[in-house]
Amino acid sequence: MAEHTLFTAFKRLEGNSRGCVLTEPIWGIPFHLYAPYISVYMLALGLVDEQIGLIATIGQILQVFTALFSGVITDKLGRRLTTLIFDITAWVIPALISAFAQNFWFFLIATIFNSVWRIVHNSWNCLLIEDTDPDQLVDIWSFIYIAGQLVAFVAPLAMVFIKRYDLVPTMRGLYIFAAFMFATKAILTYILTEETEQGKIRMQETKGRNVFSVLVELKDVLHDLLRTPRTLITAGIMTIMSATMLINGNFWSILLTEKLDVPSENLAWFQVAKSIFMILMYFFVMPRLRHLSFKWPMLVGFAGMLVSQVLLVSAPVEGYFVLVVSLLLEAGCIAMTGPLIEQMVFHTVDAKERARIQSLIYVAVILLTSPFGYIGGLLSAQNKALPFMLNIVLYGVGILLVSLAAQYSGKNDPMEPASLPEK
Repeated sequence: MAEHTLFTAFKRLEGNSRGCVLTEPIWGIPFHLYAPYISVYMLALGLVDEQIGLIATIGQILQVFTALFSGVITDKLGRRLTTLIFDITAWVIPALISAFAQNFWFFLIATIFNSVWRIVHNSWNCLLIEDTDPDQLVDIWSFIYIAGQLVAFVAPLAMVFIKRYDLVPTMRGLYIFAAFMFATKAILTYILTEETEQGKIRMQETKGRNVFSVLVELKDVLHDLLRTPRTLITAGIMTIMSATMLINGNFWSILLTEKLDVPSENLAWFQVAKSIFMILMYFFVMPRLRHLSFKWPMLVGFAGMLVSQVLLVSAPVEGYFVLVVSLLLEAGCIAMTGPLIEQMVFHTVDAKERARIQSLIYVAVILLTSPFGYIGGLLSAQNKALPFMLNIVLYGVGILLVSLAAQYSGKNDPMEPASLPEK
């Protein structure tokens, strides 16, 4: 019996891509254990809704600045060292603070430290892809997304501990466990990887210069970026996905429980079904898309997500069949488009300025996405289905952007690596 192509591709992984892929579950397992209960943990320690919202807002604002500095820091320290330092700063330290939290100020300080995850997100992406064979990118991102779905199955274990030991003691224990695992992941990633060739070049170019002098150069990178339509279109597609995921993450359960009369205890089963279906997509569909044009899978993906939202807003009360079809269609299309978007980023970002261009893209995506949480809240207050009607519009815009991306590529094959315009 022939071996599955994903298993074959996994065996072929080497160098930085192997180190990054192998260590990802070490971060994902502890994170998914405590993440669903962060807000209720805060409430149990005396915080009120307004304080929780304030912490989230401050964290979002700080992420704009850390994303802005992420490219400069990644270039100066190198991809590997930046990932080590800021993995520990963004995850280990906040986990320890949260484990011993007593009031609002503990969580605020933890959020301030956690906001630098935007820096490690940039450096880790560079470490993962810069010295990697482009033909392996779809498989590599499929592995990352599969890991994300598999570790989601450990989340119910936290409920078992909470029922036995109560919420606060369990969360304190989970945070301590997470801090240990996060530290282990950071150290192993450092050991199993090497500095990328482009990282060595940028470290040499920025040697002896302070961060702010390098940051000033971002205006030139921004000016050139604005003259690179393919990269801007890709950033637009990323923003569409980020905004729709924000809306779904915040208002999907509200629609089901308050308008469609779905009991809250049934929500977890929807998520389990979604994770299972996405894993099946990664194993049986994505390997077939590895060498195809990005255009048609992306168009089908966005069209499918649009239809999924139409089904969602038209679902009758307790219409479980329609809800399941909507959920699985959305899950399948997200699984299809996610790795391809990451591949588009690789091909449309100038390799010589990857870290700084990615930092500017992340800043833009954060700024453009942030209002959609508030807009979604206003719409949901009027009608629980309205946020998802907004999603329908956004996915329609996504279809247009994918079509434009194909035109600018000059062909239907994956885009050739971009170069910044000549000065």
